[in-house]
Amino acid sequence: MCLRKSCLPLCKVTHLALDRADYSSTYDLQRRLHHRRVAGEIGDLVITVEHDPVFTIGRSGSRDSILATDEELVRAGISVHQIERGGDVTYHGPGQLVVYPLFDLRHYGRDIKEYIRNLEETMVRYLAKIGIDANRRDGLPGIWVGKRKIGSIGVSIRNWVTMHGLALNVSVDREHWRMIHPCGMDIEVISIADLISPLPALADVEQGILNELAVIFSLELISEEEEVRSLF
Repeated sequence: MCLRKSCLPLCKVTHLALDRADYSSTYDLQRRLHHRRVAGEIGDLVITVEHDPVFTIGRSGSRDSILATDEELVRAGISVHQIERGGDVTYHGPGQLVVYPLFDLRHYGRDIKEYIRNLEETMVRYLAKIGIDANRRDGLPGIWVGKRKIGSIGVSIRNWVTMHGLALNVSVDREHWRMIHPCGMDIEVISIADLISPLPALADVEQGILNELAVIFSLELISEEEEVRSLF
């Protein structure tokens, strides 16, 4: 496992694919791995996951950005979590790829703005390769197709080690999005499924995003069974 001290220009970084998982257990795993990364016990890694329906509220958000009542959330099977990432409220759920890099930014230039920009660029480049023209919008977080949001960014950084990351809408349930003001704003969201046909499988989107992430951050992503087991 690479601790990124002498392995430039490419560093071997563990990829942990969780497939479908609830938010609570994934968040707990992130926190435990973050602690171990800060302590230098493990190297950088990337988690990919498709979550069960959940609204997460960031540091600048509040319950007010969730339009649904508690009873409506229960009926829809949507949980709510207040977390330490930046931003307001967002939705994760089936049909969305979520990527959580746990990187020590001391080995990536100690530039938080550049790190966030590189996460955005990962989505922009992948979407361009499948024929979707996506861009940033001045003063607004995330990635957009015109005025509709297709990708979200929300990060937390402690001791220079990152948590949380990016989320890309592949084929999400719009009814769930209508229960919130995404990022505290009255905006429209969109998915890859709304823009191209045939729709790529989520696994193909995952691989495409990982490929772009590896190029942008100069990584060699690996999945080693023994190494992954040792992280738990």
